[in-house]
This record gives sequence, structure tokens and C-alpha cells, in this order.
Amino acid sequence: MLRTFRSLLRFLRIARTLARHDALAPLEEVGVAPGLVWFVRRVSRRQAEGRPGQKMARALTEMGPSFIKLGQALSTRADLLGEQVALDLAELQDHLPPFDSALARSIIAEELGGPVEDLFLTFDPQPVSAASIAQVHEATVASEDEAHSEPRKVAVKILRPGIEKAFERDLEFFYWVAEWVERAQPKLRRFRPVEAVRVFEETVRLEMDLRMEGAAASELAENFAGDETYNVPEIDWRRSSRRVLTMSRVDGIPMDDRDALLAAGHDLAEVLTKAAGIFFNQVFRDGFFHGDQHPGNMWVAEDGNIVAVDFGIMGRMDWRTRRHLADMLIATLDGDYHRLAAVYMEAGYLPKSDSSGHALDVFAQALRSVCEPIAGRPLNEISFARLLAQLLRLTESFELPVQPQLLLLQKNMLMAEGVSRRLDPSLNIWTLAQPLIDAWMRENRGPQARLRESVEDVLHSLRQLPALADNLERATEELADGRIRLHPETIAQLTARNGGGLARWALPVALAALAVALAALL
Repeated sequence: MLRTFRSLLRFLRIARTLARHDALAPLEEVGVAPGLVWFVRRVSRRQAEGRPGQKMARALTEMGPSFIKLGQALSTRADLLGEQVALDLAELQDHLPPFDSALARSIIAEELGGPVEDLFLTFDPQPVSAASIAQVHEATVASEDEAHSEPRKVAVKILRPGIEKAFERDLEFFYWVAEWVERAQPKLRRFRPVEAVRVFEETVRLEMDLRMEGAAASELAENFAGDETYNVPEIDWRRSSRRVLTMSRVDGIPMDDRDALLAAGHDLAEVLTKAAGIFFNQVFRDGFFHGDQHPGNMWVAEDGNIVAVDFGIMGRMDWRTRRHLADMLIATLDGDYHRLAAVYMEAGYLPKSDSSGHALDVFAQALRSVCEPIAGRPLNEISFARLLAQLLRLTESFELPVQPQLLLLQKNMLMAEGVSRRLDPSLNIWTLAQPLIDAWMRENRGPQARLRESVEDVLHSLRQLPALADNLERATEELADGRIRLHPETIAQLTARNGGGLARWALPVALAALAVALAALL
């Protein structure tokens, strides 16, 4: 009861802030607390400038760090808020006033076990950036390479004081709202708001542990080892902890600063080609991608290569998801919408249809309605991010479960396309990665790849046979002891087969299945 009362008071204060920025439209669109929202709007009639998403971004910024992070999370939910609001929230500037440098030095000393003077040769008290979670200071450390006596330049990221307690307080409110929505708004249950808050909680908790960001940067650097087109700062683990992260300092020009890139002599087509290849390799080759690739986190170095920073939000896609995405792409390019619908079903995004296949046929028709309007158009006029957004929006009509990893992917595709359009409107960033796409498709979705998958599936089944035999043998013993009761005929059939008998007949069957698979694919 106390929690409900406390959350209601918080909701009123938040609604008042949204109303002051004239930012209630998204809540009205979603249908959260319509009566209360209507009342607050009547009380505050201020007409602020900008689109609904821009107004909401300003209100969230005023409400503090947790709400800024919430806005960034909501920027992936075009299916819920609409594409334009999601785009505006993606531009949400994560900037807050810096905290005092004395506090920063105190946190460093507490976390790293010694005063700043013992850890760094120099430490700039003025931060170069201050965001909702942390702020960054420039510093230098002694070079560990005897051949180079010059100090190493580093960037020191320090968690904002009190951020953990503030997040816990706000998280209680977010869960209360999500639970209320699930109870009061049946049409929104398919978006699984409580589950969405849980995912948000996990994401922010990871982001507040700077060791996890360091590990993400290290993994990303390892994935691109030997690839000079993409540079990731090196983590200084000796000067890093849960609340402090030290890494090599990087410099460059923001990816979307067209004039500065041209003035520096960079070839924009070459820059975009590198960016496209990096994005493709992260998503499809590695299944591990930078989850917040806005221009402030991606720069162009003096040598023309791409430099990345801020690895607090990362996306992962398992091999199964990547394979289904590739099959969806092939079906879309072939105009085979029935096959495209079947891939959705195979991926588990579309429930199994009835025996008549009616659901599959209707979904294929809906997919055609989205894809046909862009068929035959020049590639530079096609936004594949918006195409993915429209395909995801079909989930509402067919009540399909939302796929969080695809929402994050779509958000980053929109960011990448936005940068590409600003640098060169005549180019489509995805066509620049065409050679990589073709090679990946041949290697992973061509006839040889499908043959390899079939062989691996059969071999996996073979490896499971000993365990299956043991399980059946144990089950037989339990049946004989009377611990499990089945129909007498079933018991007779099972007890007639011991583990050795299973091994004798199972291996020929598995080899026969392998032969069939090979014959079908040769």
C-alpha cells in the first residue's frame, strides 16, 4: 500500500513535468492512465515547440539520469511509440552537469586503492564529457614501453556519485507502472512491459559496472584484431574497477561532421564503406555489436579509420537469429513472401498455423504489402532500417512476440543510415557492404553451408545417443521398481530393450539419416 501511494505521488510529479514540456502525447497514444493524463493536460496547457518525441526527450532529461536511460531504451520501441518519436528519442542528448572533480578524485582513490597522484602523472580536473551514468577526465600515465619514454594519454571514466541509489528508487516506480499497465491495459500486454523493465534493469546494472564495459571493449577489439579499419581503445585494467574505467585516449572527427571530414581530406565514400563493413561484421560475422552507434560514439581518425568509444550498451545475436535474418533477406530479395512468412514461423516469431495454412498465407500477404512498394526502386532510395521497422510493426496486427535484439539492431541501422544520408545522400550504406554480404551468404547460407548444417545436426544426434541410452536404462529400472507407472504394454516394450540393444539399432538409423541428408543436398 505504501509503495502504491509513493508511486502515485511520483506519477503525478512526472506527469506534471511532461505536461510542462507539452510531452503527454506519447502517453495518450499508448493509453497509460488516460484519466489522469487528461486531467494534467487540462491543468497545464503550455504549447512547447517541436515534435512530440523532441518534447518528451527534453522532459526526460529534466527528470534525471534514470529517465534519460529510459528514453534511450524507448528509442528502440518504434513498434510501441511510432517511428518518429523513436527517432527523436534516439537523438536524446545524454548530457548532465559535471560533478565536482574532488568527488571524482575521491572515487578513484577509494576504488583503486591509492591517491590520484600515485596512479596518474597528470589528471585534468575539468571533465571532457558528463553523462547520466558517468563523466570522463583526461589523464596521462607513465609509458610501460621502455622504447617510448613519452607518457601515455588515457581517458578516465568515473561513475556518477549516488547513481546506484537513484536508479533503485526510479526502478521501483518503473516496475509499478509496468505492473499497472499489464493489469489495466490488456492490449499492451503483448509488449510485456514488466519483462521490458526487467531487461532495462539488467542493461543499466551492467552499464553501471564499468568492468563490464571494459570487457565489452576488449571482446570487440579481439573480434577486430588485425582489421585496421576499426580501432577500439585499449583498456588499462590496472587502473580500472567497478566504478572507474581507464582506457587509451582516442581522437577523431565525429562521423556525421561532413564539412570537417572534407576539410581534413577524407574520402566520404571510403569512410562509409568502412563503416558499412564494420557494422555488417559485428552483426553477422560476430553476433556482437555496438548498441549505441550514434555519431558521438563513432569518429574518423586521422588515417581515415573508424574509432569507437562508449561500450556500455552492446547487442548480441545468436547464430540461429543471424541465420533466420539471412534467410529473410534472401526471401525478400527474391520476392518469395510465402517463404518469408515460413522463415518467420521457423524462427518462432509467428505461431504455427492450422492445418489449412491460413495464418501463414495471410501473413505472407501482409509481408507483400510492406515489401512490394519498394521493389524495383533504386537502392539509395530504400531505407532498410525503416523496412525492418515496418516488418516489426506487423507484430502488432498478428500479436507476435516482440524481439528485443531486433529492436536494438533496427535502432542502430537507423543511426547508420542517418549518418550515411548526411555524408552522401546518393549512397546507400548497405550496398557498400555488398561484397561482404555476398561472401557471407555463400559461406553460411549456400548449398555447402546447408550440407554442413545437416551433417552437424546428425552428428549432434549421434553424440546424444549414449546419454539417451542411459536415460532409457534408468527409466526402465524405475519402471521396474514401480516408481513410474505407465500402461502395462508400454512397460513391456521398454523393458524388452536394454541400453546395448538401443545402441545396436540406433547407430544404423542415424547413419541412414546422414545418408539421406547427403543425398538430398548433393
